[in-house]
Amino acid sequence: MRIGELSERTGTPRRLLRYYEEQGLIKADRLENGYRDYDEAYVDRVLQIRGLLDTGLPTRIIKQILPCLNKPREIHFDDATPETLELLAAERDRMTARISCLTRNRDAIAEYLSVVATSQRASGTQHRTSPSSR
Repeated sequence: MRIGELSERTGTPRRLLRYYEEQGLIKADRLENGYRDYDEAYVDRVLQIRGLLDTGLPTRIIKQILPCLNKPREIHFDDATPETLELLAAERDRMTARISCLTRNRDAIAEYLSVVATSQRASGTQHRTSPSSR
């Protein structure tokens, strides 16, 4: 797929896709006319990269751990300094705490919806939810 389609499917500006390529995070084949041609797998890869960047990880560390997200796994330890390992451990712990918080919030919302639905059925009234609130 060309860069425009990858951009559209991932919600990532073309400029950032070019940057990811410069950083060695993704790689495009080149067509005869010079256009970039990306494999379908890069849709997920770009979404993974964006998620990792959103956590605050720098691209140099993302480049190291990306192989861990695919199979077969080919892990490189070239730049695994104590500081890098500490950063990754802290990030892992922060993600775990966030997942726990999100899970609690999701469960609370699910419980609320269940109680409201049960209450409405018992009273014979129902509140319709819009598609965006489901």
